Amino acid sequence: MTRSTHDPVRLGIIGLGTQGGTYARFVADGRVPGMTVGAVADTDPAKAERAAAEFGDVPFFTDHLAMMDSGTVDAVITCVPHYLHPQMGVEAIERGIHVLVEKPAGVHALQVRRLNAVAAAHPGVTFGVMFNQRSNPLYRRLKEIVEAGEIGRIIRSNWIITTWWRPQGYYEQSAWRATWGGEGGGVLVNQAPHQLDLWQWICGVPRSVFAKVSYGLQRDIAVEDEVTVLADFGEGSTGVFVTAVHDLVGTDRLEIQGDAGKIVVEGSKVATVTRLAEPEREISAGMSAEQVAGLFRGQFDPSQLYTTETIEFPSEWGGQHVAVLANFAAAVRGEEDLIAPGAEGLLGVRLANAVHLSSWTGQEVGLDFDEALYLELLNERIADEALFPQRQGDE
Repeated sequence: MTRSTHDPVRLGIIGLGTQGGTYARFVADGRVPGMTVGAVADTDPAKAERAAAEFGDVPFFTDHLAMMDSGTVDAVITCVPHYLHPQMGVEAIERGIHVLVEKPAGVHALQVRRLNAVAAAHPGVTFGVMFNQRSNPLYRRLKEIVEAGEIGRIIRSNWIITTWWRPQGYYEQSAWRATWGGEGGGVLVNQAPHQLDLWQWICGVPRSVFAKVSYGLQRDIAVEDEVTVLADFGEGSTGVFVTAVHDLVGTDRLEIQGDAGKIVVEGSKVATVTRLAEPEREISAGMSAEQVAGLFRGQFDPSQLYTTETIEFPSEWGGQHVAVLANFAAAVRGEEDLIAPGAEGLLGVRLANAVHLSSWTGQEVGLDFDEALYLELLNERIADEALFPQRQGDE
């Protein structure tokens, strides 16, 4: 039977874990317009009972390929370990099935490039990535402000995002967690991909990075748990990105300094936008000696040279994920453009790879780095893990 573009998109959930179960629940509860749960696939046959209890007579498969070939789904979302995202994305696209890959799009740039190439060869298939923060109205508004030139040319950006506190027990839940072979990294590929994406989405793609990274600094893990990155965006623009999993209190603060204003975001909830009356250099050049003297004596108030706006939007738990799912369904139906096109998933993976490579080599690394070399060094770390006993736990 031929399906109409007006029919609901039947979504196949690959992996009925925490994330997959959450997405399935959003769709089943009717929170995602134009989408229904078409089927569920999980390698654990015991989850068939859970699927039946929560989603009724939705078909259940222990093989995701069998689900793709069953005719029960129009699209899939990959809620599986990171290494599998590109592979499953390719398998779906080659079958003409639309795909929304969970973040990150993959572990290393080479595998994501292959996924992108297959997607480009099948332009009729909708290919997205779950960058839910791109649907956050706060960051969408800030991107508009930057692109409109309201704070001028970006000189510097700083993001401290350490609200990822994870106790040791978190890593001991599963044998694949926080391993090179299981996840392909630590905080950069598990917790912080959304911020790496937003940083580039709003401020532009860096030309190069120099990184200081600690592996197993505060946690008994092989991968990174503390990261400091200095990025060069070109034309004198720099950026610093700091993230970690051992800050119990945690900080989430983004500053974007332009030559005509500034943006400060606290907690990804409230932004303060300062717009200068003129570009800063013109203000500097135009100040008289008398005004300068008054400035140092506290007799000249610089606040008369700028305006300040506070931006805040209400937020609903899960609302941003729902927005990406709804946008994806609308894109499949030809009604909207994607908020997060799948091809852009490469940017965050490539940046995380460059950070790792810089820390491994002790050198500044361009974003045009040797991706084959990165994979070679990654495989060395995966091989080293085999020398030690694997942690016990459920996959």
